[in-house]
Amino acid sequence: MSIAKHYDNRWLAMALLCAGALMIVLDVTIVNVALPSIRADLKFDDASLAWVVNAYILIFGGFLLLGGRLGDLFGHRKVFLFGLVLFSGASLACGLAGSQTFLIVARSVQGLGGAIVDAVSLSLILNLFTENNDRTKAMGVYGFVCSGGGCIGALLGGVLTGGFNWHWIFLVNVPVGLVVFLLCWKLLPKHAGEAEGRRQLDVAGAVTVTLALLLANYATINGNQNGWTSPLTLGILAAALVVLGVFLIIEAKVKKPLVPLAMLRLRNLSVASICGILWAAAMFSWFFLSALYMQLVLGFTPMQIGMAFLPSNLIMAVMSLGFSAKLVMRFGIKGPMFVGLSLAALGLLLFARAPVDGTLVRDILPGMLLLGLGAGIAFNPVLMAAMNGVPETESGLASGIVNTAFMLGGALGLAVLASVAEARTSSLLDAGSAHAEALAGGYQAAFLCGAAFALLAGVLGVVFLRTSPVSATPAAAH
Repeated sequence: MSIAKHYDNRWLAMALLCAGALMIVLDVTIVNVALPSIRADLKFDDASLAWVVNAYILIFGGFLLLGGRLGDLFGHRKVFLFGLVLFSGASLACGLAGSQTFLIVARSVQGLGGAIVDAVSLSLILNLFTENNDRTKAMGVYGFVCSGGGCIGALLGGVLTGGFNWHWIFLVNVPVGLVVFLLCWKLLPKHAGEAEGRRQLDVAGAVTVTLALLLANYATINGNQNGWTSPLTLGILAAALVVLGVFLIIEAKVKKPLVPLAMLRLRNLSVASICGILWAAAMFSWFFLSALYMQLVLGFTPMQIGMAFLPSNLIMAVMSLGFSAKLVMRFGIKGPMFVGLSLAALGLLLFARAPVDGTLVRDILPGMLLLGLGAGIAFNPVLMAAMNGVPETESGLASGIVNTAFMLGGALGLAVLASVAEARTSSLLDAGSAHAEALAGGYQAAFLCGAAFALLAGVLGVVFLRTSPVSATPAAAH
């Protein structure tokens, strides 16, 4: 049921939902800064340390689709609050962890709570805002939170780890989660986004699609370590495809499917999801690889790296919170999406020439400014294209689909681009280049590929998206 018509505190509720979503986005990146401290304290080796990050990403990506569907079936508000409790409780467990196993298990549970919150929050926002102008502005705010949160995570991680210790990167989520839970409990209508009479969960579909996503994520995460053409990687990917095929068969036959196959025929949702995969790959190459370039080649400290991302965050704030919405209302979705992704591609091209003796003002700042501008313009149109035309009762599922696309695109893109960087670096080392020069050359090759991904996403959006995607969804326009 739509809740916008009889609800006056929409923007306050929107802020709370974005606070919940921001916790999830931050947690994907904030841990990276603290990994050296975690390794020293809990005596991790290189292989096991990776699972502090991978356990979260694996479960998060695997359960996004199921989390969104649970919101459709049992009420977005109820499921959102449950996800907050799960995420906050797991954050407390992570902060109190005194062993490797305990931390990795807690991170897995944290990923599950994060998947539920992330998948359902967008659906709640769509239910709160049904008019074109307000919905466009709301999506701009949400886009800023999602696109800027990762960069903020590096800065916040440096502050908390340097000023306190690594435990606080997790413990800080607990009071924030508690406040968001209490205020959402009070402010969100009790039946927000709840579809009556649809509480039957397709268990077989839920198990198979979640298993397929888990297998695909696992193969992607470990592709570099195990080898992309190794029997293990290829076997896991083949298993993922087989399980996905079983899932599609189940969905075609079951009376109340987890994912109605008609959803996959929604043109804008499919195209936007493909664009999201490509763009996430490009954005991950920007954030993670530029941070590595600044740290390993230029010698920046974690705090300096976080500060280097600050200008792009500020530009994304300006673009996402106002200017992007105006562009969408004036020119539709396709034009702003293409311009934003093209600017992001140009920013990555500037990073593709980053030298060994680079400086912040000459070699970092111009690319950062263009990427912040491009991300701020493009994120809103990509999300609106994906969610437009989706019935309100299926908004959680659509949210799960597009978020899964972003997550898989980011994981796969990072793995592929890291492989490109590693291969190029090895080639340069074999040719006699100095270590720093070889590292820089590897990152340059990866940035170039990232630019190609961003540009391809923009072209696909222009060619295949429908020309009138700005209107409210049919189910929400009543």
